[in-house]
Amino acid sequence: MPGAQDSRARVARRIATAAAYGGGGLGLLGVGLVGLLLTESRLAIQAIGILETHPPKADGVYGEAFADSSAAPQPPLVLAVLGDSTGAGLGVARARETPGALLAAGLASVAERPVRLVNVARVGGRSADLSGQLERALRHRPDIAVIMVGANDVTRHSPAQLAVRQLGEAVAALRANGCEVVVGTCPDLGTIKPVRPPLRWVARRLSRQLAAAQTIAVVEAGGRTVSLGSLLGPEFAARPEMFAADRYHPSAQGYATATMAVLPSVCAVLGLWPEEERPTAPLPGEVDLPDETVLPVAVAAAAAAGRAGTEVAAVAVEGAGRRWALLRHRLRVGPTGTETAKGAGKETGTDPGSTSASSHTGAGDA
Repeated sequence: MPGAQDSRARVARRIATAAAYGGGGLGLLGVGLVGLLLTESRLAIQAIGILETHPPKADGVYGEAFADSSAAPQPPLVLAVLGDSTGAGLGVARARETPGALLAAGLASVAERPVRLVNVARVGGRSADLSGQLERALRHRPDIAVIMVGANDVTRHSPAQLAVRQLGEAVAALRANGCEVVVGTCPDLGTIKPVRPPLRWVARRLSRQLAAAQTIAVVEAGGRTVSLGSLLGPEFAARPEMFAADRYHPSAQGYATATMAVLPSVCAVLGLWPEEERPTAPLPGEVDLPDETVLPVAVAAAAAAGRAGTEVAAVAVEGAGRRWALLRHRLRVGPTGTETAKGAGKETGTDPGSTSASSHTGAGDA
């Protein structure tokens, strides 16, 4: 809806501006809702429950089997994953089922080169924790970093402008060290089944506003974003197996779906994904283009927050700095109604999201 999108763009820009200039006191909720939402939050937590497990350790080298045997050996690309339980892979039993392992194996299959995974994401992680994770990740000199963060900033009521500033600073630090960055923005918490109205409506509003503000900060810091949004919502509603036991975190199938939304952008930022011809200047009035368009950053951020699987990256427009962004939807709906990445597997003839015991080492699978 254009009206909702325009409103989200204005709020996102205010949050991002406050983050950039250290503003405080910018809230997204009226105080009259606080008591009701606290009660609803407690009920939702009781309904969701708590997983008594830990994410499996997935660090290691992936994709040695994909290496081009006819070329000189290359050192592994280094992939760092930062963020919260979504990045860590809470909810699955095997290392190869975690998002980091799936991304590493997929990247290796496209690059035809081994990939070393360094996962420093932690359960319960918020944007405030990125600085500590960043310090650990930079020791390994990553070529590409994937950050998944935001849900805990919403559920734990972190000030939006502070969370956005912390994310932007982490992206800027990675870019200053020569590392490409892709951020999976805050998912739409309104899709979580145990969360009921009115908390569901507020959760959706807050998470989408945060996702849009995250996008502005990330793009202006030199990274690119992929909207996770409600990507898992419809499938979760129809297929309970997409949930882990707590009905909140994804299962192995759920993580595979999210990974396929992020993998094309990871490959593209490293110059490994087939790129179609792109616009070189703003194209007014093309908000409804199905696959890509150039828009002001705040407008692109708002549009992406409402459309899962959408990538936003800075685009150079003469005299405009980073104020414009390329909005691109890299997913296609397959014959069974599932989302598939455009171009996936074309170069190698393999499924970039697949893994096998022969394609990675050091992952510690049982």
